[in-house]
Formats: sequence, C-alpha cells, structure tokens
Amino acid sequence: MNIAAAALCSALALTAYGAWAHPAGPTDPQIAAIVVTANQVDIDAGKLAVAKAHAKEVKAFAQQMITDHTGVNKQATELVTRLKVKPEENDTSKGLKQGGDDNLAKLKNLKGAEFDRAYVDHEVTYHQTVIDALDQTLVPHAKNEELKALLIKVRPAFVAHLEHAKSIQAKLDN
Repeated sequence: MNIAAAALCSALALTAYGAWAHPAGPTDPQIAAIVVTANQVDIDAGKLAVAKAHAKEVKAFAQQMITDHTGVNKQATELVTRLKVKPEENDTSKGLKQGGDDNLAKLKNLKGAEFDRAYVDHEVTYHQTVIDALDQTLVPHAKNEELKALLIKVRPAFVAHLEHAKSIQAKLDN
C-alpha cells in the first residue's frame, strides 16, 4: 500500500473504529464534513485521472467518479443546508483531505500505465475503506434520519465503484 493510501486508510480508520474525542462517535455535523471531504477527494483524483490516464477504461472510470461523487456532494450539501447543519471539520475530515493531497502529489509524478495502476489501486483501497466507515461508524452514529437515509442510499454506489475498480485492476494485471 502506498503512503497516500495508508494516510487515507488511517483517516477513515479513525471513523470506522471510533477513535474520536467523543466516545459516542462522530456528530452529524462531523459526519457531514467527512462525507463532503471524502467525495471531494475522489472528485479531485478523478479530475487528475481524466487528464493523465493512459487507458480509455481508466479515463472513463475517472469521469464516472467525478460525476457520481459530485452528485453525492450536491445531495449532501442540499440536505445539510435544509437541515441548517454546518459541516464541522474534524480529525477524520482533515486526514482525508491530507491523504487526498498526498495521493494527488504522488499521482502527478506518474505517467502511462504506472499512473493507471496507481490510480486504480488507490480507488480500490479508497472505496473499500469508505464502505467500511459507512457501515461501522457513519450510518450507526448518524442521529438525523434524513442524513442516515442519504448515507444508506449512496452506499450501493460506493460498492459498485469498488467492484468496477477491481475489474479494471484485474485487467491492468494482465
């Protein structure tokens, strides 16, 4: 696992395993910040991949990540605005941002098949970690039923992204 993926996993592991200042887990404002940040990290990586990827399938996947995660962020932003919840930056959202920045810095130095492999490997790790965080912490700790429903609603998209990334990863292995 590369350094950026490790940083990302560490940040989400804080979420998934409840390493919070509040023993009850993240608050709804903290969850909102985590969701928006997690999606933005994948949007930013997708934008870089659209520009740099070598394989057409990797470029298409990256564009799908931009489209889908932008849609999730739009839904999350509309919900928190309507609920008058201000996303609260926290250690996990900060760690996600840093992990995303580290990943972008690494990817910017790669080209061709090496870039494609690193991007797709990161997407596999990233989506599995997000799914684990959704299942183990974000959904169980969301107090607002609409926020919880949104998290549950978007989970299948993360699973589909993971499976798609794994299928691309298998093709890149050949």
